[in-house]
Amino acid sequence: MMDGTDNPGFVTTDDGGLPAPQNGLTKPSPPLAPTGKPEKPPVEREKWDKGVEFLMSCIALSVGLGNVWKFPSTAFRNGGGAFVIPYLIVLLVVGRPIYYLEMMMGQFSSRGSVKVYDVSPIMRGIGIAQMVSICVVIVYYAATIATAIRFFVASFESPLPWASCDVSWTGFNCVNSSNTGPTPAFNNTLPVKTSAELYYTHSVTGEGLLSAGEFGAPDWKLTLCLLFIWVAMTVMMVKGIRGSGKVAYFLALFPYVVLISFAIYAFTLEGAGQGLKYFITPDWDQLLNADVWKEAVSQCFFSLSICFGGVIAFSSYNSFSNNIYRDAMIISWLDTFTSLLSGALVFSIIGHLGHLTNETDYTKVVKPGSGLTFITYPDALAKFEHVPNLFALLFFFMLLTLGVGSCTGLINSVMTALQDSTPRLKSWKTVVTIGVLGFALGLLFVTPSGSKMLDYFDYYGVQFVTLTSAIFELFAFCWLYGIRNLTRDIQFMLNRRTGFLWRFCWKLLTPAMLIVVLIIGLVKSQRPQGIDDVYHVLGWCIYVGALLPIPVWAWFAIRKRSESTLKKRIVAATKPLSDWGPESLEVRKRYLEFCSNYQPLESRWTRLRRVLHRNDKTYRVSV
Repeated sequence: MMDGTDNPGFVTTDDGGLPAPQNGLTKPSPPLAPTGKPEKPPVEREKWDKGVEFLMSCIALSVGLGNVWKFPSTAFRNGGGAFVIPYLIVLLVVGRPIYYLEMMMGQFSSRGSVKVYDVSPIMRGIGIAQMVSICVVIVYYAATIATAIRFFVASFESPLPWASCDVSWTGFNCVNSSNTGPTPAFNNTLPVKTSAELYYTHSVTGEGLLSAGEFGAPDWKLTLCLLFIWVAMTVMMVKGIRGSGKVAYFLALFPYVVLISFAIYAFTLEGAGQGLKYFITPDWDQLLNADVWKEAVSQCFFSLSICFGGVIAFSSYNSFSNNIYRDAMIISWLDTFTSLLSGALVFSIIGHLGHLTNETDYTKVVKPGSGLTFITYPDALAKFEHVPNLFALLFFFMLLTLGVGSCTGLINSVMTALQDSTPRLKSWKTVVTIGVLGFALGLLFVTPSGSKMLDYFDYYGVQFVTLTSAIFELFAFCWLYGIRNLTRDIQFMLNRRTGFLWRFCWKLLTPAMLIVVLIIGLVKSQRPQGIDDVYHVLGWCIYVGALLPIPVWAWFAIRKRSESTLKKRIVAATKPLSDWGPESLEVRKRYLEFCSNYQPLESRWTRLRRVLHRNDKTYRVSV
């Protein structure tokens, strides 16, 4: 195993390859740039004013649209309870270990999602590949927020415009979503749809008005909403990390007030119990379904926002000794709770819709897809007897805050990566450029075909890309840099021993599971429906193109080395740069001293055995 201890700024000691100062002194030598000249001391990056701001920002990033919008639709598409068990397993085996690892690497190095691969320069292309996925997610998240704004504005109308059927919605037997009594009988064979679903497909997106083969132009109302959200996020991001930290208090806490209140009502709807049963009843046969596992891994990445770079970027603004273990546990458990609560809420409403339409096959009640949230929630809101407009305003404002929290966190990751590589880059220019490009690309997702395009880009540009980059990320951190160095750095930073389960997951279990899921997913995965074959070919080109920076950057990293043979250049390119480590020169000095005298902390069992052995010796001597 290569533990990264051949760092040019260190020499190897006799006790297992632990780094020590090169000149044998406690004061480190000036780090060398690739040119061989001493680097200037790094300018310390902006920090969170308080640790709680970091916690709230991570909650706003991780507990967002991925939980409330994407999780219910993914669970519904994969059979409800058939999806929940694999998802929970993936959260424990993949999600939490990677979340803690990314927090640790960001805080320890004070580097963003690309610069953090100074730990192994040959792998820096991973950060660039993840940036591609981040950009895709940011663009369609913003379009989803625009849809939430469209519903928010419509919620000022009384009665709610989706509460009753419109005469223009022909070709269906329409049931008023405000109806809480028996479903009326129809004398024809037309499909039964609720007014909430027809409002979304006909009045909001226009998807239901498209003829076969048509794409459609951007909806002008959604376009204005998209423009508004990009302007708002741009203004918010110009103030920097501290400005977003202040907003995070509201972005993190307000959604829970609305979500819990809404859930209490939804659970009382007639038929909700059947929907809940569908959500929590496991289908053990689905554990052998490759698609379910691939979707579970992808949803885990979305729910926790891991392998996108946002967690690393936020952690890089922490103080060096912040207790990230505590924060990682709080956020990961809260994320799981939010996903399950959102799923239970949506499936309660789906059960109620099934009751209204006399349909037990829930896939016939509503169409699976990214628009599920904008059908089930509005339908339930239309049934509120008291002030439904107020609850609708609160709910869609909650979706807005969730989306902004997730989106700004991902934008922060992009900004951090760009400013790490180009420190002279003006923050406001970066934000404005991202805003303009994001708005232009987002127009694709506010067309009548936007829902199909979202599923298409999510499949090829996000799911497989993040899954592949996650495998390379674990290889870089846990194999090239090495578990021993990781546990040493955690001990120095937190004075905490890393347990066996963490080390086992990081090095073996998590990457092995991801590799198996990726291979099976590539071979057997079902591609998005309703899209021409030529677009699927283009989709695989997007996948390959997104991952292309990994081999390209590896080639550049090897080429830059000056060693005599190719093998030596490759090995040298896997080692950390000379300035890898804590940002502060004073902390780095203590770090070098710690490395030269490093002794792993004892485990609880080792301490217990030592105490018992000592007591046993004392007893025998006394006897």
